Amino acid sequence: MTSISPPAQLLGLATSLLQPGFEGTSVPDWLRRRIDGGLRSVVLFGRNIADLEQVARLTAQLRAENPDLVIAIDEEAGDVTRLEAWTGASRPGNLALGAVDDVELTESVARDIGRELHAAGVTLNYAPSADVNSNPMNPVIGVRSFGAGTDTVSRHTAAWVRGLQSAGVAACAKHFPGHGDTAVDSHHGLPHVGADAEEIARTALPPFTAALEAGVRAVMTAHLLVPAYDPELPATLSPRVLLGLLREELGFDGLIVTDGIEMSAVSDRYGLDGATVRAVVAGADAICVGGGHAGEDTVDLLSGALAHAVLDGTLAEERLNDAAARVAEFAAWSGERARAVTRDGIPSDIGLVAARRAVHVHTGADALLPLAGDPHVVELSPTMNLAVDGQTPWGVAEPLRALRPGTTSVRLTEPELASPEDVLDRSGLESADGRALVVVVRDAARHGWMAGAVRSLLSRRPDAVVVEMGVPDSPGAAPGADGSANGAGAPAHLVTHGATRVSGIAAAELLAGVSA
Repeated sequence: MTSISPPAQLLGLATSLLQPGFEGTSVPDWLRRRIDGGLRSVVLFGRNIADLEQVARLTAQLRAENPDLVIAIDEEAGDVTRLEAWTGASRPGNLALGAVDDVELTESVARDIGRELHAAGVTLNYAPSADVNSNPMNPVIGVRSFGAGTDTVSRHTAAWVRGLQSAGVAACAKHFPGHGDTAVDSHHGLPHVGADAEEIARTALPPFTAALEAGVRAVMTAHLLVPAYDPELPATLSPRVLLGLLREELGFDGLIVTDGIEMSAVSDRYGLDGATVRAVVAGADAICVGGGHAGEDTVDLLSGALAHAVLDGTLAEERLNDAAARVAEFAAWSGERARAVTRDGIPSDIGLVAARRAVHVHTGADALLPLAGDPHVVELSPTMNLAVDGQTPWGVAEPLRALRPGTTSVRLTEPELASPEDVLDRSGLESADGRALVVVVRDAARHGWMAGAVRSLLSRRPDAVVVEMGVPDSPGAAPGADGSANGAGAPAHLVTHGATRVSGIAAAELLAGVSA
């Protein structure tokens, strides 16, 4: 890197490409200075949010520095929520909406999310996920996808975009060119997509085309290797993917924003600064950063890296100018769109309505529901991927206790089941002696320890009810006492298609026999 200090104008252009996070629930002084120096975007995380009123005050402070400042958030609803990270989402996520398969409902839910974001002063939402979850073992997409079928995902992606943007908030389709057919979490490593170009065009790309046709103006890149297009560079850093595929073949002319540039899939190999420069060279216009690297030092590092890359010829000044122009254009468009919509603070129960419709009841459960008496609930809790806030509450026990105050519960993790029979006997079976037993799981098909624990419990309590709050092994499936995929040996099971607060409420209502 050259030691020549970049001109202030060049640094300002470089800074305008960044979409950084920050710490705290008020605007830090350094962020005010950077906005004054050319920063056009910021990203809100759970750490910035106490409640909607506080967020509205925060965004008003930010917008006082620049009326067209892009204020972004990763609010997919469902399991990935920032606004409701401390309470659990009041709207179900994509898999639940795909399971209901009512595009008008999906559009209504997305509009409701947009209404709340708009009232909070947010102008860009990093959603929806347009990924087709074709690999059921996918560790990072799962319930964030509308499903495993391209047509379903396409229809609901378009509906979600329409609904959100009708409320005055810009949508962002992600993770291009599709993160559904992967077995590695890009927060931790570099996923590979093994499909050829023809298969990708047939299965993974149509939802993005549907999003473009629905009017989406931002697309987020994926940190994954797609050898069919580029055998060396991850999509975020690949001109073949960003320029050749997204710009030229699909005809997208809006804002290309990267997934979090600090994610290991790209930062481990290239560093934060190296990945940032390579992404802009490849065709990205905006760099999302801040999940774990929020602060002034990171902004200075990345803006300096971009400016120096222009000085040493690594990054063409024309490419920097083009990216900055797209950011400015998007900021003006999103700001104008937000101002054109009247803020609506009227509460809605559409999320709970949708969650109730998304619960599927299987395997002869009618004879066992509602539960007789106050049950004992065993919740088997996996370690979640980094897209999901680890502090977000989930489960069935608490909402069931609100309906049946005598409900007892225990939550068990994989380390606690190192001696599974002893723990399950003591915490599960003994506590449920003479009472109904409810076993709650989350992606049991992906977690052998969890599926094994369910089989063990069902072998001794075949009358237990299993509630799957993640992706079922197959449509309508829950792990059975005999280890089968279709729930054989489980007298009753419910599939909520997500672990949101309203999904838990909807399941609890069915278990308790409470009419909606």
